[in-house]
Order: sequence, then C-alpha cells, then structure tokens
Amino acid sequence: MRPWRSLYLTAWVVWLIDLGTKVWAVEVLSSRANVQIIGSFLQLTFVQNSGAAFGIGAGSTIIFTFFALAVLIFITRYALQITSKGWALVCGLVLGGILGNLTDRIFREPSFLQGHVIDWIQIPNWPVFNIADTAIVIAAVVAIILTIRNISPITPKDPS
Repeated sequence: MRPWRSLYLTAWVVWLIDLGTKVWAVEVLSSRANVQIIGSFLQLTFVQNSGAAFGIGAGSTIIFTFFALAVLIFITRYALQITSKGWALVCGLVLGGILGNLTDRIFREPSFLQGHVIDWIQIPNWPVFNIADTAIVIAAVVAIILTIRNISPITPKDPS
C-alpha cells in the first residue's frame, strides 16, 4: 500500500473510533459519576473541554480550531509526497486526532467553531482525554523515534 493511502486509512479509522466513543460517552457517561474500570487507575469521566490538551487555553477554542485547520491543510497538502510508512503513520494519527477534536469544535455546543471537545478517559495524575488525544500522543512518540533513527518523511530523488 502506498504511504499516502495508509495515512488516510489511519486517519479515517482514528476519526471513526474517536467519533463513536464520543457519541457513546455523551449517551452513557454524561449522566453518571466516574465509572471505575480498573480501580482508580482507569476511570471513565465525562468532561466537556473548551481548551486544548490538559485544559490549557480554556475560552480560546477558536484559536485551536484555526490552528487545527492549518495543520490539517498542511498534512493533506504534503501527503502525496510522503514516502516513509512510519511518517505516513505519524501523519495519519495526527490527522485522525485533529479531525476527531475538530469535529467537536465545529459541531458541538456552545457554537460553530467554538464547540467543546468531549473527553472521557481518566488515569491518575493526568487530565481527562479521548481517543483523538491518544492518537496525537502516539504520533509524537513515533515521530521522536523516527527522528532519532534519522528516517526522513520524503526520500530525496536521485539526481542521476
């Protein structure tokens, strides 16, 4: 499979899983207190986040929305040029995560482009998060590994 196809497939899968779990969280968790899955280590807690990761920038949703749109445009602009499967995975995870949280920012209350992101996974000493956030963090870890291994996203063309 060409790297750009796996990029878009990864993004689509992340977005669908994130969307499905958020719909579930709204229907099931919004009316409950914390649900303990593995004691206090893993809990399900419904939160509507108006900021970015870790609740930073609450009230600045519109800024995060436009930043997400810029990253989305950047990734889709360069997707066809990516030759590394690893970097395609990174970009697919980021794109899927952005689409997941951007869907909330566009379509959820309180208003268009300023909607609150649904977070629902809680572990100790960590802010509540969602599948989209998880995909972006995994992408960051993989990007660090690829960078340490000196793997380029685009293989330079041989001048001969």
